[in-house]
Amino acid sequence: MEFWEVLQRHLPEFVSGFLTTLKIVAAAFLIAVVVGTFVAAFRVAPSKWLNRIGSLYVEYFRNIPLLILVFIIFYGLPAELNIDETIAGIVGLGLYTAAYVAETVRSGVFAVGKGQIDASLSLGFTYSATLRRIVLPQAFRTVIPPLGSLTIAMIKNSAVIGGALAVADLLHTARLVNSGTARVHEAFFWAAVGYLILTISATIVVRRLETKLAIRR
Repeated sequence: MEFWEVLQRHLPEFVSGFLTTLKIVAAAFLIAVVVGTFVAAFRVAPSKWLNRIGSLYVEYFRNIPLLILVFIIFYGLPAELNIDETIAGIVGLGLYTAAYVAETVRSGVFAVGKGQIDASLSLGFTYSATLRRIVLPQAFRTVIPPLGSLTIAMIKNSAVIGGALAVADLLHTARLVNSGTARVHEAFFWAAVGYLILTISATIVVRRLETKLAIRR
């Protein structure tokens, strides 16, 4: 009964934390996909300089802990930018995940037959147009499952933001409820349920997309 009592008394707070986590993940995912796609394009471009820029980005963001990256963005950038905790968390999580998205999309690009690229170039398409119209659409369909895994990892990694910057997400809500009620198990149990709802929902969406869009070879 105590589990249900904690939920009933603090349901508005948990719902608010759930929605905040959802907003953070959605915004960060958008940043990760956009930036990651550009970095992947750099990684497969014929230009050595673009390759190096893409490689530098991937190595830098993959090898820095997310917590440190969030601190760098929030505390290290000029105060004139007026970046609040939520924006810093979203940007940090998005840029961090973009490095993994880039490598995932790059593997999808390599899965596309080289003959299609050569045929496109021989027809007069530029390399960027070939990537945009022919290669990337197929690459994304190929890497739907690993992108889904990255989304689930992003949902769990979002807890770092609440813990580090006191953003009012699920984890921060659970900590506040715990401090006000001294119900450790109940508070964090319901936070865990919230994260579980998000990850299971993401898994269902990814599986449906895989069934509809994945390329059968």
